[in-house]
Amino acid sequence: MARKAAPAERGTAAERTGREAGSGHGDGDLDDVDAVTRAVLTASRVLVALSARSLAEVEDRVTLPQFRMLVVLSTRGATKLVALAELLGVAPSTAMRMVDRLIAAGLADRRINPDNRRETILQLTDEGRRTVEHVTARRRQEIAAIVQRLAPERRTALIDALTAFGEAVGEPPAPLADDPAGLPHPLGWGEPATG
Repeated sequence: MARKAAPAERGTAAERTGREAGSGHGDGDLDDVDAVTRAVLTASRVLVALSARSLAEVEDRVTLPQFRMLVVLSTRGATKLVALAELLGVAPSTAMRMVDRLIAAGLADRRINPDNRRETILQLTDEGRRTVEHVTARRRQEIAAIVQRLAPERRTALIDALTAFGEAVGEPPAPLADDPAGLPHPLGWGEPATG
């Protein structure tokens, strides 16, 4: 015979997290920042797993750091190596090795900057652009399948919470699914908000 759940075990995960965090309503056992941090860490595990799965079909050609570079090039267009390294938070030599691998895979190329012939700029090939679009579309489908399981009021609350989270770090919103002109922004790699 199954045992009856204790009061602390009943309820949704959010309700249990709220109880564990003192509900954020002033009973003070644990700061609500801890509860939110825990919830975000849990969600990030899911998102990392989704990201890895969305790359599974291309992982023989593209690693996660290389895909990150492809997304930056997709978003920024033709970019100088130094700027690309800075956007990715890596040394220029590391960025150069990544670019060399992407060029060998036919996903990126380099050309002389027409504005300064001493500089090289990097850009996606058509195949690189298709790769970014395919992986992004697959990731969007998996996230949508999870979101569809949520009640409408939970979806609204999630929109509000995640929008606020993105705004706190200056991350621009992802394009809408039906926006063909929208470019995917490199998730988590935007410039930090100032002020």
